[in-house]
Amino acid sequence: MIRKIITVVEETLMEGNTTISPPTRKAAAIAVIDNPRDIAALIGIGEMLGKELGERAVAALGIAPGAAQSYGKAAIVGEDGELEHAAAILHPKLGAPLRVAVEKGAALVPSAKKRGAMGATIDVPLGHKDAAYVRSHFDAMEIRVHDAPRRDEIVVAVVVTDSGRPKPGIGGLTVDQIEGKDGLR
Repeated sequence: MIRKIITVVEETLMEGNTTISPPTRKAAAIAVIDNPRDIAALIGIGEMLGKELGERAVAALGIAPGAAQSYGKAAIVGEDGELEHAAAILHPKLGAPLRVAVEKGAALVPSAKKRGAMGATIDVPLGHKDAAYVRSHFDAMEIRVHDAPRRDEIVVAVVVTDSGRPKPGIGGLTVDQIEGKDGLR
């Protein structure tokens, strides 16, 4: 069912002419899977991938789960699939095990889905895991698998960060103001 798993870490060391210290980091854990086209099966696969990919992304950053700050998820369904196949993986059950992998996760997990051919890219949207109104963590990470999705496959990605954007400056709720009660503030 899983053809390949890819894990990648992106570190931003400079933004504009400013050195970022410590660097901001994002980790994507990506699975390329067969598309069984059965909604019930895809929901179960989403639960398994939420755990597996969430744990891999946190491990790639080399942080404790509670140190994760942002998260997001995305899927690209191949040409023989339906957009609802991506939705079945992402929405009903992927979030709960991802929240365990990052400790808490009171906020909704931002998501994106699309249909695409091999090599299609998708921006995985990101938001703070405990408070949706933390603007410094509104971001994205572009992912691409050069040989996927094949017509009968789905690319599933989870991204976790250990920080917000490199030079946030648009105001709003800050990390030290998070209450974490309602997923918003």
